[in-house]
Amino acid sequence: MPGPDVVRAFVLEIGLGALLLLVFVANLGIRGADRRVVGWIASWGVLVLAFTSFLVRPAPPALDGMFVQDGLAIFAKRLFLVATFIGLLASLGNAQPAFVRRAGEYHLLILSSLLGMFVLASARDLILLFVAFELMSIPLYVLSGFLKRQEEAVEAALKFFLVGSVSSAVLAYGLSFVYGAVRSTNLATVARASAATEPLLALGLLAAFAGFAFKIAAFPFHMWVPDTYEAASTPFVAWLSVAPKAAGFVALFRVYLEGVGDRAATWMPLVAGLATLTIVAGNLMALPQQNTKRLLAYSGIAHIGYMLVGFAAASASGVAMVLFYLVTYVFGNMGAFLVVEAVARSEGSEATTAFRGLAQRSPLLALAMLIFLLSLGGIPFVAGFWAKLYVFWAAASAGLYWLVLVGAVLTVVALFYYLVVAKRMYIEPPERPGRVQVSATLALAVLLCVGGVVVLGVYPKPLVMAALRVSAPLF
Repeated sequence: MPGPDVVRAFVLEIGLGALLLLVFVANLGIRGADRRVVGWIASWGVLVLAFTSFLVRPAPPALDGMFVQDGLAIFAKRLFLVATFIGLLASLGNAQPAFVRRAGEYHLLILSSLLGMFVLASARDLILLFVAFELMSIPLYVLSGFLKRQEEAVEAALKFFLVGSVSSAVLAYGLSFVYGAVRSTNLATVARASAATEPLLALGLLAAFAGFAFKIAAFPFHMWVPDTYEAASTPFVAWLSVAPKAAGFVALFRVYLEGVGDRAATWMPLVAGLATLTIVAGNLMALPQQNTKRLLAYSGIAHIGYMLVGFAAASASGVAMVLFYLVTYVFGNMGAFLVVEAVARSEGSEATTAFRGLAQRSPLLALAMLIFLLSLGGIPFVAGFWAKLYVFWAAASAGLYWLVLVGAVLTVVALFYYLVVAKRMYIEPPERPGRVQVSATLALAVLLCVGGVVVLGVYPKPLVMAALRVSAPLF
């Protein structure tokens, strides 16, 4: 029998495992072609887990230190659960035949990937870290090609799978060098070793960093993002754009910052250079896009660059501000994708031209999209403004003034393509009259995102303090 400390360490994972089993059994017991009731079970289960997560407290390490339930892990799991609930809620009104018929598969894959994120956030062992990455990633490959009768979805899923497989191979190769240099898979042992004096360790960590860059879609490892985002189901893409990226950043914190002390500064030039490339490339490639999902895909790449600015600071405040950025990004980016889904269901198009005259047809939906765009653009005083300001502040405190300048200049560039969508909504005339019909669940998901952006914009202090508390022990 496992002891009480072990149960405390795995309480959220046990709850999610029970939900997975419940969804599986419910799917088997449903007769008929419409299996969307499984989505309600999964959504309510995730909501219960989300509330439960706020009662969870840090527990002693389990599995000989391989698994930890510390403040960072709990913070990350709460973020995953909130993002997953919003994504599942938005998908409940999806009436596509494949989704209606195979809703059980869809939700089992989402929950399986979520379990991988949970384990990844708590992993303090190289083997467990890699296994968790694969548990998170493999369901994502299947979900990206879920609409398998659409040729572009199959092509995007194949590209995602091939790039993901290469990244996994590079990550495993790098971690094997780390093990060869340290003779241990324990991250605490790796942290005590000096990459500066161990060429093999430095090479391994560098190769592993390239693997991580694939997972978080930093430039030039972003090749799978635009096609996958455009072809896959939009509620899934909204979730894909935030939750796995957050898991990747938590893993980066574990490997490159936790317990390494002053040696964390070793990686600052590399991360700062990658952040610069990612910000510049993401914003410039977003400028000519006419498909809104592709525009948000390249915008997302740029936002990964802004988060890397905080990571480059290699400080507790830098990590805290990245965590704050991730939370604001969940609400801002998911909300924007969900408005795209609402417009696409009504207009049958995901092009920016589909937003023409939206303010006249559905003023509340247009206002929600405007709030999300302003947050993503970093306009005062919504959540995204504080997120960018805080990561720039952390980088400036570390002396990275040139990186802050690059980020600030490209933030102005980003406003152009965000305001193109706003112009379509508020200035251009509608192509046809009538309100945009939005399902109740999708409307509620959009409303939750609006609430998150506005509340964090008006009163960010509690979340900032919580992020600072969980990041301090890393150093």
